Amino acid sequence: MRAVSYEPKLAAALSGATLRQLSHWRRAAGPKGAVLVPEISSERPILYSFRDVVALRICVQLREEASLQKIRRALNTLREDLGEWKHLSSYKLVAGPDTIYLAEPDHAVDLIKGGNVVIHQMVDVLAPFYKDGRSIPALLTPREHVAVDESVRGGEPVIQGTRIPASDVAALVRDGIPLDQIGEFYPGVTAEAARDAADFSEYVDSYGSSEPRQAVA
Repeated sequence: MRAVSYEPKLAAALSGATLRQLSHWRRAAGPKGAVLVPEISSERPILYSFRDVVALRICVQLREEASLQKIRRALNTLREDLGEWKHLSSYKLVAGPDTIYLAEPDHAVDLIKGGNVVIHQMVDVLAPFYKDGRSIPALLTPREHVAVDESVRGGEPVIQGTRIPASDVAALVRDGIPLDQIGEFYPGVTAEAARDAADFSEYVDSYGSSEPRQAVA
């Protein structure tokens, strides 16, 4: 299975992070202190993996309730104190009042204050959520007829039930091909699927260089 690589704009769109956050998180405080260094390429061209996108969604949701300093402290405890050096996407991290937990099947480790506790609310990092008034889609189904499956084209967004890249369908729509005629180019792609592909493409493009200025932490 080939591994797809996600450019920063697509990684941001699928994770909910801003482009400025991606830049800050991968470089601030050096590689050891970085929140997440892309595992495919951390130098230009910057390229993220599917696991990176999952980890970024974790970071985005933690950042809604915890400071970046606290997230760094939690990650340092995870790695240095607990010896957990697997990819960040391998862990379930949950923000609680004034702390961050590493969630295990039957308990959770407090990564800020220490000790084990029981938590009752788990966050599904793959599910849709809201951030700064923006709707961040479900990672595996960012649109009803668009799918992201690591076993299909390495995780490249495709038309649901096919191996057809959603970006290729969206390109035809941008070129003025009527939605109900897309099936002539890609048999089996309905007008609804083409509309979803085009809509998702517009959503990804909204993470371009015109992104409004805001705090990057």
